[in-house]
Amino acid sequence: MDLSMNEIVYRAIGTIHTPYSDMAPFQAREDDTEGPFVLELLPQYETALEDLEYFRYVIVLFHMDRVRGYNGSNVAHPPSLKGGKVGLFASRSPNRPNPIGLDVARLLRIDGRKIYTSGLSVLDGTPLIDIKPYTKRDSKPDPGEGWNTETCQCR
Repeated sequence: MDLSMNEIVYRAIGTIHTPYSDMAPFQAREDDTEGPFVLELLPQYETALEDLEYFRYVIVLFHMDRVRGYNGSNVAHPPSLKGGKVGLFASRSPNRPNPIGLDVARLLRIDGRKIYTSGLSVLDGTPLIDIKPYTKRDSKPDPGEGWNTETCQCR
C-alpha cells in the first residue's frame, strides 16, 4: 500500500491564544508567567467541554502552521547538543513531516468556550486540533532522558 497517496484531513476546533507572536519556548512550562494562555473553541464545540473541569491537566494538540516545513531531512540539531545531531524522531523539532504539536498544560479554569491553561509552547493564533484529559495513566514512572544524559554518545 502506497501511504504517500493517502490524505489525512483535520479541521481546527479552535484557536490558541498566547503572548508569543514570533518565537515560542521550545518546551511548555507550567510556571510560565507570560500568559494568559487560552484555548478558544469554536462555538459548536462548547458543549464538548462538559466535565473537563474535573481534570488538573489537559493534552493540547495543535497544528504548527508557521514552521519552516519539512525539508526531507531525518536529522535534527537540538540546541542543547550544541551542534550535535540526532534522528528527527528522537527530537522535538517542529520541522517534521506532519507539523503536529503537543503540550501538557495545567487546566486553570473554563469560561464558556475558553480554557485557561498554564504555559504553552505555541505561537498566538495557532490552530487547535484537539484537547484530551491528562490522567495518571498517561504518566510513566521511568521515561528516561534519552540523549539528554551525559552517557549518550550522540553524534
